[in-house]
Amino acid sequence: MYLSMQDCIDMSDLTEEEILAIAEHENLSEILAIELGSYLVHSPGGEKRIKRMIQDDIKSSQQKGDVKHTAMLKSVLKHYLEHHAPKGK
Repeated sequence: MYLSMQDCIDMSDLTEEEILAIAEHENLSEILAIELGSYLVHSPGGEKRIKRMIQDDIKSSQQKGDVKHTAMLKSVLKHYLEHHAPKGK
């Protein structure tokens, strides 16, 4: 039996868009971003780190003037915060 990419995403407790934001931030392939994201979301302080990654991606996208990508990343951050609510600032 083989695991599909979607199976791995589903087991990570993150969405595909959250995984892609991690991949973008860390310059990783999607499968490595799934592994990193899964590790972080289940580690102390990891949820805050993912939040910062998405925020960094938003800032980078804004600096490039990519309005569409910025809007998408803001939506990803909103969803992430609704479902993971990192404690603290």
